[in-house]
Amino acid sequence: MTELRIAIVGFGKIARDQHVGAIAAVPGATLAAVASRNASLPELPHFATIEELLEQGPPIDAVSLCTPPQVRRAQAAAALAAGKHVMLEKPPGAGVAELDPLITMASNAGRTLFATWHSRHALAVEPARQWLAERRIASVHISWKEDVRVWHPDQGWIWEPGGLGVFDPGINALSILTRILPKPVFVTAAELAFPANCQAPIAANLTLTDLGGLPVTAEFDFRQTGPQSWDIIVDTDQGRMTLSSGGARMAVDGKVLAEAPDEEYRGLYRRFVELAATGASDVDLTPLRLVADAFLLAKRTIVEPFVD
Repeated sequence: MTELRIAIVGFGKIARDQHVGAIAAVPGATLAAVASRNASLPELPHFATIEELLEQGPPIDAVSLCTPPQVRRAQAAAALAAGKHVMLEKPPGAGVAELDPLITMASNAGRTLFATWHSRHALAVEPARQWLAERRIASVHISWKEDVRVWHPDQGWIWEPGGLGVFDPGINALSILTRILPKPVFVTAAELAFPANCQAPIAANLTLTDLGGLPVTAEFDFRQTGPQSWDIIVDTDQGRMTLSSGGARMAVDGKVLAEAPDEEYRGLYRRFVELAATGASDVDLTPLRLVADAFLLAKRTIVEPFVD
């Protein structure tokens, strides 16, 4: 098998914690370089920008963009123009419409554009989808609450326009929701809480439904301390299914039916290698559209300033 030579662009917490180890663990993938203004790996070629990487770097086949979403569109366009396959960390962009030209570029170039949703690769998500496919669903509730100071320390971009605020983790829940439910859902109402000194929300309550009137509610909060909550609870005609730990654990009426360690990013890179072998793309914008609709429909409140 020919190795897919990948460069990571943007070497922050998520790249260090997840991407490096996942690439090393996936057959057919190899980490060839890093492009980042503020961080590097001693054993790999390093460049300050993606432009320097593409012009002066070693031979690569693909880039994995782990930069803030506000700058990814231009970086992805540059990589595709240079003939590289592109992986986009979630969310795939700062807006929805900016992805359409990239999809066209990738198709015209015969290169892969992969908009990733790592939480869909949590190992209890597919068992949950299969279980729900055979039941009548009565209601869904999401509780996705975490401490932003733990998971996004000193990441000011998350509070700027396009940074999504609490939707940065909340979109993970929406990516799972749209995978496990048998019918499409849409937002009908939202309440967003903005810190007085920030341009993105710190908490959100959403109401969603499908064409059949399924009641779906979601609570997202960046102010959780102590135990963290990444849970989706689905009531059905055959019991309550709980998908917890971000999709790693599935239980029905308290009985655990599926549980596995975190291998989400390995799943992403296995998929990336598979797509790049044929130049196919995988760009599902459904979770991002739900977030955009939440901003459109939201009632907004101002809360206390956020101090990191």
